[in-house]
Amino acid sequence: MLEQFTAHIRQHNLCSPTDRLLLAISGGMDSMTMLHLFVSAGYNNLAVAHANFRLRGKESDEDEQFVQQYSAARGIAFFKRHFDTENYARQNGISVQMAARELRYSWFDELIEQENFSAVATAHTLTDAIETSLMNFLHGAPAEGLAGIPVKNNRVIRPLLFASRKEVEHYARENRITWREDSSNASDKYLRNYLRHHVLPHFSQVNPSWEDNAGRTLEKLHGSLILQQLGLKLITEKFIRTEPTCVTLSKEFFRTNAHPLILHKLIEDYGFNYPTCVNIMKAVHEQPGKKFLSATHQLTIDRDALIITPHPSTNEDVLIGQEQPKAVMGSRQLVFHPARISERPAAPASAVLDADKLVFPLRWRAWKPGDYFYPLGLGHRKKISDFLIDNKIPLPEKNRVTVLESGGKVAWVVGYRIDDRFKITSETKRAICITLCTDFT
Repeated sequence: MLEQFTAHIRQHNLCSPTDRLLLAISGGMDSMTMLHLFVSAGYNNLAVAHANFRLRGKESDEDEQFVQQYSAARGIAFFKRHFDTENYARQNGISVQMAARELRYSWFDELIEQENFSAVATAHTLTDAIETSLMNFLHGAPAEGLAGIPVKNNRVIRPLLFASRKEVEHYARENRITWREDSSNASDKYLRNYLRHHVLPHFSQVNPSWEDNAGRTLEKLHGSLILQQLGLKLITEKFIRTEPTCVTLSKEFFRTNAHPLILHKLIEDYGFNYPTCVNIMKAVHEQPGKKFLSATHQLTIDRDALIITPHPSTNEDVLIGQEQPKAVMGSRQLVFHPARISERPAAPASAVLDADKLVFPLRWRAWKPGDYFYPLGLGHRKKISDFLIDNKIPLPEKNRVTVLESGGKVAWVVGYRIDDRFKITSETKRAICITLCTDFT
């Protein structure tokens, strides 16, 4: 496996032995095997990061102690952080799993910047990628989701993605690697575990080599995505004309490209979803003049082309006075009303803020590069661009993200997360609830 490990790293240009690498180590079999492989491969400039999510009480603390002692015995730098994961998930209206992921990767980003690491390595295996692909399939994800876990994503690398969980276990036992068992892995509470325990074992009865075959299929899917990007580039150059005030898609495109997915990929950056593209395809040869709306743009079917223009007020800042009950931006509006201090928002479409901390007039505007805020519960400043990346917000959604600004500070990334500085506290005397409403999807 060591040769496969180094070959996988070379093939995908993940890192080199001289790089300063941060390894995400939970103490489980996969991550401890990854650490062993890096050391055996001659990587000497390593550090370990252990996130204690405090979800399993004493067991979580024992995991932390195990990883810390293992690192110390080998002279490997060790970083740790404790998280109040359940409270963070509750405050932000997200699952515990999503909260753990968000907290973990945000901390990794901090460490990379502070300690000048080249990348952070996680111990995702081929089996993890297959499970992710299957879960995404069940949730109706696009091709990008069906491809599973990318081998490299910005500064995150996955050097174990070539190996199945069985192969990792065989190597770990053969090399007498010690690890900690996570008791939550035995529970069927999470979809991944249910698939792992009750669905995937039946695949082996149908085809003992199914996992290898699935791995090759994921490789092909990743290749198809690259091919898709090349094809879209050629189609864009041939059929789309971009002007200062509009984007024009020639109807000649529809003579040879009749699938709505291709149309969706061409215009999704303007906020048009797949079902809308299906309807556009049905109407494209009907009487000209029919219009379709996204949250930010309008598509008009003309005689020879589809014409995409922004909503007139989408890019204009909206100022909101203290007694103003609602504000409108394009097809969206914010509704304001007094709230009980104990009221909890219907996250993420609503926000409950300390009314006395707000400075009017508020400014509702599109987010800009360089904007930052203090996400509720995170405890430190974060660029909105990084926040959107961490939360896997797709490009069309990123282009529609707005912020509510108070006195020059971002009080709410609208529809996503409030700023910690404007939250309800024990000293709050008045609360205000703000709800995002959309007229079009």
